[in-house]
Amino acid sequence: MSDLTSIRRNYALKQLDENEVDKNPFAQFEKWFDEALNAKIIDPNAMILSTSTTEGKPSSRVVLLKQLDSNGFSFFTNYQSHKGIQLELNPYAALVFFWPELERQIRIEGIVSKVSKKDSDDYFNSRPEGSKIGAWSSPQSKTIPNRKYLEKLKVDFEKQFSSKTISRPPHWGGFRLDPNLFEFWQGRPDRLHDRIQYSIVNNEWIIERLAP
Repeated sequence: MSDLTSIRRNYALKQLDENEVDKNPFAQFEKWFDEALNAKIIDPNAMILSTSTTEGKPSSRVVLLKQLDSNGFSFFTNYQSHKGIQLELNPYAALVFFWPELERQIRIEGIVSKVSKKDSDDYFNSRPEGSKIGAWSSPQSKTIPNRKYLEKLKVDFEKQFSSKTISRPPHWGGFRLDPNLFEFWQGRPDRLHDRIQYSIVNNEWIIERLAP
């Protein structure tokens, strides 16, 4: 293996000032997200979702942000998956967006709940047909014997829905994370990064600078 200690770069693109950020963290997020879109970053809506068991054992994986409004950040999954089961038992979770091209990351913490059935239906109906079949075909996070087993399930469900509308599986839908903390991180030279935190105090967002 290569010498990992030699892998480094000095961040220097921009700065982040607590006196210049938007007072609303959702607006600040949308500003940075638009800049990520304009920079043509691949999968700018990819985010690391961290969940944990009731005993505090953590798990992380990458999911895709699919909806954002004043109520929070939504993603869609199989409710019977590893993350779905953990969120049912322990609704506290965290998100991380990382855009190395802009030398930025955003951490978000909050409480997760299921979106409405209508919201899940609306998003499911907007998906490509192959993705709809995939939602039925995959017993997500469960052990399967081989790839052929999965492919056979796909063929079976394609036959089942060959002459009718592909409905949303009852075990598939959305979760929404309602944030109580944001942290905007901007890389700076010599590892003296800018870190601006928003936290809820008495229903108001308080803005503070954190040491890097």
